[in-house]
Amino acid sequence: MLVPPVILIRWFLFCNYPANAFDYLYRMKNKVYTIVMALALLACNHSNKEIKERLTNSDSMAINYFKGDGTMDTVMAVKIIRDKQQLEQLVGYISGRSVEANMKCGYDGSLHFFKMNQVIQDVDFRMNQDGCMQFSFSQYGKPHATALSESAKELINSFRK
Repeated sequence: MLVPPVILIRWFLFCNYPANAFDYLYRMKNKVYTIVMALALLACNHSNKEIKERLTNSDSMAINYFKGDGTMDTVMAVKIIRDKQQLEQLVGYISGRSVEANMKCGYDGSLHFFKMNQVIQDVDFRMNQDGCMQFSFSQYGKPHATALSESAKELINSFRK
């Protein structure tokens, strides 16, 4: 077995018997795991900031309301939102806490953000099933999801009226 020279040097300088070399390796393993976990947590919030910046630049949004049973087959209503304050409030909810994307949940509607009449981002949402309340969107070709809170649900439902 090959042991990196730095570990051998530290072992010879600071250890009196071989068991300490294994203790040293064990402690190093824990430090590496801690660093990897910290980087993973930082990466999760990174996508939320990017989606917020992207959506903040929108000037309007179209909301498609589906039947509400998780299927995308029938659009029941379409609403256009141009009020900047309402857009910013919804963007704040979408860029919230990351959750694991659950594609089996289905969808209750979709949000289409526009800038100068061109779609800049599509966001699907599920709000009528416990355990599946989420916004889902694609970023860099990968699925992402954020939690859909009760206040976000109320806002989306208020647009329908």
